[in-house]
Amino acid sequence: MSSPSARPAARSSRPALLLALLLTLLALSGCARVQAALAVQPDDTVRGEIVIATPEQGPEDPGPEITLPPALADDVDVSEYRQDGYAGSVVQFSDLTFPQVGELIEGAGANGDQVELALRRAGNRVLVSGAVDLTTVDADRADFQLKISFPGRILDANGDADSGTVSWTFEAGEVGDIEAVVAFDDPGAPSPLNWTLGLAAVVALAAAAVVLLARRTRNPPVGPAAR
Repeated sequence: MSSPSARPAARSSRPALLLALLLTLLALSGCARVQAALAVQPDDTVRGEIVIATPEQGPEDPGPEITLPPALADDVDVSEYRQDGYAGSVVQFSDLTFPQVGELIEGAGANGDQVELALRRAGNRVLVSGAVDLTTVDADRADFQLKISFPGRILDANGDADSGTVSWTFEAGEVGDIEAVVAFDDPGAPSPLNWTLGLAAVVALAAAAVVLLARRTRNPPVGPAAR
């Protein structure tokens, strides 16, 4: 994974790196199910749900252990998952912000090199890029899926795009690339409507000043008649 200084000046998405961490932990353990559904919000925050599970070994099997940095305790909710013979956890989050990216990179540790996934903004575009290396995962009962929904128009994607959502299904034993380009306005940029209204107000004030000055020039005050 490239260092932050080597990347373009852009904002990365914390949940994307959280997904990378969780995928990496399971990629080293053989058969697994990882189903992630993320939703990018118009304000560049992200909410979503990630299922992390392995084949159930018994009724008391809790599935893979998930360890998150302590600072994420207030941002992430982890609950039990048990379905289709899998046991594990459901990780849910909402309104996640970008400044916590560094914390998640540190939490991923050395295993983070196996999976790379980043969301970043470039003007009025959001770029999704990354790769999932599942070459160490057995094909038997391996289920790795990612869905990301966007509030804008999908311009390009190497996954299946439908109604603002891009879906990827990753094959065990292979390396899967993740690419998408989505167009929607930068929430930090000035609103075109506000800019237009402001310009109109400036023009109106300037026009009023010109009219007032013209009236004074045409009709100078009448002074007392000279004797």
